[in-house]
Amino acid sequence: MSDRWYRTADVLGRTAMRVLGIDTRWTGEEHLPTTGPVLMAATHVSYPDFLFLGKAALARRRHVRFMCRHDVWHVPVVRTAMDRMRHVPVDRDAPAAAYLRARSLLCDGEAVCAFPEAGISYSYTVRSLMRGVASLARETGAPVVPVALWGSQRIWSVGWPDERGRGPRPDLTRGRRVDVVLGEPVTAAPGDDLTEWTRDLGRRMTSLLEGLQGLPHHQPSPGVPAPWHPAHLGGTAPTRLEAHELDSVPRSAVRPTWGPPSWDQPWDRPRETA
Repeated sequence: MSDRWYRTADVLGRTAMRVLGIDTRWTGEEHLPTTGPVLMAATHVSYPDFLFLGKAALARRRHVRFMCRHDVWHVPVVRTAMDRMRHVPVDRDAPAAAYLRARSLLCDGEAVCAFPEAGISYSYTVRSLMRGVASLARETGAPVVPVALWGSQRIWSVGWPDERGRGPRPDLTRGRRVDVVLGEPVTAAPGDDLTEWTRDLGRRMTSLLEGLQGLPHHQPSPGVPAPWHPAHLGGTAPTRLEAHELDSVPRSAVRPTWGPPSWDQPWDRPRETA
């Protein structure tokens, strides 16, 4: 039943990508096991990221169960589809239920994808990470495949709010290029420290993401504002300091020790929320 719903959603997603002429390419798919439990830990740069991650995983014949914002389930028809595809609603105020459901899926041999940043980073750098991926990996023994994608932020993402406080609208320009890269799998041993393991994951995700951001076809044109590209790589997206006022970061997240700039300065810390 879940596969039938998944196939229907895949057809709809592929149709939308074809209409928009989106060119999705991926590398490192050999790192995703074709069978057995696996936990994907993906960067989050746009609202439709799941479409491109799911397409890459289908190259290995895997149907990914995504951990998503719980308010997606507030729409009746969408709620039915999400439940039938066995996706996982995540309520940041009460995350235990999502953890238990993800653990159950991994124990069933499923591929689960988490977004450990718990939101889209306004600076397009890997922001604070939740320890949930490390905890699931340590408890279940499932391998973790770090994943990054780039290009989808030009379709629909966060950005500087306008005078009404609204974020950017979807950009339906045809012919966008979206790249996905899957890194080498890592595991968590029973005695591993969750915070240190998460910091290592942050470094791995940053390396993958910056590798994509440096590709020639993703470079902004000289002298042209590029709010879709990170400031430290020549774009005009919010810097990490500016993103401090825009990002909503859970208090329990692990503060970055990865990526630019140094997080040792007291003014350069993520804004904490309950």
